[in-house]
Amino acid sequence: MITRKDFIKVAATFGLTSTILGLSNMFQRGGVFATEALASKALEIQNSRYKKRAKFNLKFGAAGFNEENLKIERQGALFFISDIEERTDGEIRIEFIGDNRICGQLNCVKKCREGSVDLYASSTQNASPNAIYFNVLDFAYLWPGRAAQYYFFYHPKSEPLFRKPLREQHGLQFLWTHCELRNIMLGLKYKDKPNVMTVEGLKNMKLRVTGTRLGRIAMKLLGTNPIPVAWEETKTFLKAGIIDGAETWSSAVGYSKLTPFIAQDVRCEFFSGNEHAAMNLRKFEELDPDLQNAVMESAYLTQNHVQMANEAALLSTVGISEPPLPGTLYHKYSVRNCYWNKSELDKAEQMSSPVYNPDPWAKWREKLNKMAGDVDIFQELHAIAREIPAHTKAIDVDPRRWWK
Repeated sequence: MITRKDFIKVAATFGLTSTILGLSNMFQRGGVFATEALASKALEIQNSRYKKRAKFNLKFGAAGFNEENLKIERQGALFFISDIEERTDGEIRIEFIGDNRICGQLNCVKKCREGSVDLYASSTQNASPNAIYFNVLDFAYLWPGRAAQYYFFYHPKSEPLFRKPLREQHGLQFLWTHCELRNIMLGLKYKDKPNVMTVEGLKNMKLRVTGTRLGRIAMKLLGTNPIPVAWEETKTFLKAGIIDGAETWSSAVGYSKLTPFIAQDVRCEFFSGNEHAAMNLRKFEELDPDLQNAVMESAYLTQNHVQMANEAALLSTVGISEPPLPGTLYHKYSVRNCYWNKSELDKAEQMSSPVYNPDPWAKWREKLNKMAGDVDIFQELHAIAREIPAHTKAIDVDPRRWWK
């Protein structure tokens, strides 16, 4: 079994990115393997990646992700790197820099816009303070389910309504994203308490919230007390009992090792959760046209991969089922999935959605409408999200090249 010390030793010899890609490749094959096998695979990948001189060497600031936690939340960064390097025959080479070593959830987008990293991964919600157009995804109960989210990101209208404003307003070339919906994760003080199955059960709870302004509006309308806490500090706040819980999505609980400190996953699914990747627009435009096309094709293939891989991981790795499957994180740590019934979800929607309660959203809606090109962006997204039946499974959404 590979220890962290063994991994560092191999990485020091063959390069961090090649070693991470090698470890990811071996994990996919399953089984137990020795340090010598990892070294051999890392050497093979290193030789392949450096068989010729790259035209473009890019830095990928991957926040807190690494080869281990990307097996839990299938964000797709390593898949993308492997595909784009092979697709361009090494003309694009990417250095993966995770574990918060070059940027974190709250500042990766800032560093990408400044050009100190060329690509980054973070949640759109954590990116939103530095790129406020990301807030368009966060209206309460905009998305009926994960299928509606994937459907939108493949949709041709995602180009004029979402991707183009990100380029024009923030200098970002949006590439791909994972899709989940945000729930309320209650800490261990709720381990021996009944499942929270109603909106009233959340009243006045102190809950960690991301940087999203719209997410805070939603939480207040549902009667909770949102408290901004950096993602990296959430575990500390939960352990100390400073907060009752946190709003986030289920695979984030798994990859960030929060699962031992969570008792209930209250599945109110009240706004979007997206671990995305984007590229500095200036750097993208520096690429030759054929390499720009390669980036888009690799992003499309990565979106396909993430759609299927993360849906599988939610069931078989995280434990999103009732009961959680044996061997999943939720089963191991006795996290209870609290599925709200339709009438309770409808009640929460009527309390918080702009459809039923428009006034609290008016200021931000006007701001985002202008950024979108003077369209009613909420109404546009709301309509697209309902072009498919609400009960559609995420794995049944057909992929489309959104830019064609």
